[in-house]
Amino acid sequence: MFKIYTKTGDKGGTSLIGGVRVPKSHIRIESYGTVDELNSYIGMVSDMVNNEAIIEELREIQDRLFTVGSALATNPDKEVKMKLPDLHDTDITWLEERIDKMNEVLPEMRSFILPGGNLASSTCHVARCVCRRAERICVAMQEEGEFMPQQILSYLNRLSDYLFVLSRYISHINNAAEMPWRARM
Repeated sequence: MFKIYTKTGDKGGTSLIGGVRVPKSHIRIESYGTVDELNSYIGMVSDMVNNEAIIEELREIQDRLFTVGSALATNPDKEVKMKLPDLHDTDITWLEERIDKMNEVLPEMRSFILPGGNLASSTCHVARCVCRRAERICVAMQEEGEFMPQQILSYLNRLSDYLFVLSRYISHINNAAEMPWRARM
């Protein structure tokens, strides 16, 4: 029987794919932990939205986020014995196509939009914010000299755009009014 606990992390360390031990505070752990958090919020959006096409898209995104997480959890200096999935440029194009399709039916934006409208839309905004944080952590990794595939940065950047447009689209199909930001003067 497989046990979920190993006790090997009780002193604050963990292993990357490839076997290298690092502290749980390592930026690589922070990066894939944030991607995991993002994946969980996307799961919440999927559970809240009552639209099979959107649910199917979100499941596809969750699968890609596992791909991103596995890349981030791998020590690039060690040879890995298992085959890991790759992120492709077509994954980024796929997001762009969905953004464009949703934008075809959305009203033109004339101001910044406050998160809200309904629970699924609001949760989509939370996912967008977590996605931006994941992107910032990945950029910081790159700046620290950690290997960072360009596709991961592009994917996270485009995914945050997708989540913003999806939040608007969910509001639109649910007839929830968007709340424009009106700056206090």
